[in-house]
Amino acid sequence: MRVLMGDDSPKVFKAPFKTYGWVEEVKLAIEHKFSLTVYTWGLITGIISGVLAARFSWGWVVGLLMYLIMDKFVMWVVKELPPDVPDERAILKKGFWGWAMFWLYFTMLAYSVMIHFQPVCYSNQSLLYQMMHTGNTSVQCVVNFTG
Repeated sequence: MRVLMGDDSPKVFKAPFKTYGWVEEVKLAIEHKFSLTVYTWGLITGIISGVLAARFSWGWVVGLLMYLIMDKFVMWVVKELPPDVPDERAILKKGFWGWAMFWLYFTMLAYSVMIHFQPVCYSNQSLLYQMMHTGNTSVQCVVNFTG
């Protein structure tokens, strides 16, 4: 299967593993490869931040510091820059929001999984409480009525 994205002369990405005939090569435009690399770095730093934040109070700072080496990771994977990124110094500015959204999402996801998050129902009129008692969800809710 050949996938063509972007302009007529994209770079070829070959799978580093045996494909068993169903994937020959994937052609990605440099802009798409740049974006996917930024998102991947956000995923990696988010998981690391979430796991460390569950263990240490300063764990989320590690992910923020890892943002500063995103340009090295992008250049290691992409090898060349898209036309709208003039030089390596602009990588951090261009990829900030894409990285930040993935970092934040995966930090919170990994943190929630690591601390075994359990929701608390503060009222028998809450939607979660109603869903829990009607059998529509498998989430166990700690009931803590106040007032």
